[in-house]
Amino acid sequence: MEIGVSTFGEIQPDSLIGKGFVGNRRMQEILQEVRLADEVGLDLFAFGEHHRPDFILSNPEIIMAAAAAITKRIRLSSAVTVLSTADPVRIFENFSTVDLISKGRTEIMVGKGAFTETFPLFGFAKENADELFSEHLDLLLAANNQEIVSWTGKYRQPVNGGVYPRPYQSKLPVWLAVSSTPASAVMAADLGLPLAVSMFGGPPGQFIPLIALYRETFAKKDPGFNGLQISIGTQFYTAKDSTTAVSEFYPGYERLMNRLAAENGRPLMNKEKFELFRKEGPLVVGSVQQVIDKIMLFYELFGNTRYTAHIDSAQIPHEGIMKAIELLGTEIAPVIRKETAKHDAIVE
Repeated sequence: MEIGVSTFGEIQPDSLIGKGFVGNRRMQEILQEVRLADEVGLDLFAFGEHHRPDFILSNPEIIMAAAAAITKRIRLSSAVTVLSTADPVRIFENFSTVDLISKGRTEIMVGKGAFTETFPLFGFAKENADELFSEHLDLLLAANNQEIVSWTGKYRQPVNGGVYPRPYQSKLPVWLAVSSTPASAVMAADLGLPLAVSMFGGPPGQFIPLIALYRETFAKKDPGFNGLQISIGTQFYTAKDSTTAVSEFYPGYERLMNRLAAENGRPLMNKEKFELFRKEGPLVVGSVQQVIDKIMLFYELFGNTRYTAHIDSAQIPHEGIMKAIELLGTEIAPVIRKETAKHDAIVE
């Protein structure tokens, strides 16, 4: 199994220090984190796209290019590129540029996004969200599949000509990110795309039908294909022991979740609900062994080929994130890879 991390570049939205200073500091910290992830042997570092005061990553491609220049092996991805409100030709060109810098280590993870601020910000109608996403994905894949594109859609001017630069790889890997929508899982399978499932609430078992639907649909499309790729992503934190992990993670997690709950009219987070999410839900927070056990539980449930640890959802200080990345790469990932490899060998 591949093991990676993701970040949204979380900051304190009400910091008194100054937004430019805080943003610069967090950007430098993220680059240190991706360099460490590369050094400890993790497989992927993914960067989110948001346009909010509490997350500073609005353009994944830019920081991916910076990360490509200071790393050697780790793959770089968005998490996610909000494709409904992005120009797919420009997205392809930007990611191809990063792929040239990284010498073939670039991926795109596309999705509809968890928030809607991009629609008024970039001049799109929210009621057209699903159609925009499908059309933009169609054009992105067309540009990825052939150098000379002849394409016509409903919401965008036609494209007739070459799209450049071309990536270092023959094609850019394109993942489709979903949360719980069956139609999106079917779309990914019909298009032959890897599936990235984000689990941020509810028991993990509720995602079994979604992933089963993806597998079944894919099998009908391509019965002989044995390279199916599925990523599971959850909020993550680990420390030297469970008590330390919880005490360092929970306060910031509660603030973030309650801020989002207030925006969306959802129930507030409390310690009891947090412990339920940690023990029976998707949260991966605890000691090294607890984290290993939880990731292996996901593997037993879903047979996923990748696990992505979301590392900055609780305003953890940079030093804590660095330590968690180190533990993930040096103590957790080797065990997960060994155990999943043994299982795969038995199946074969």
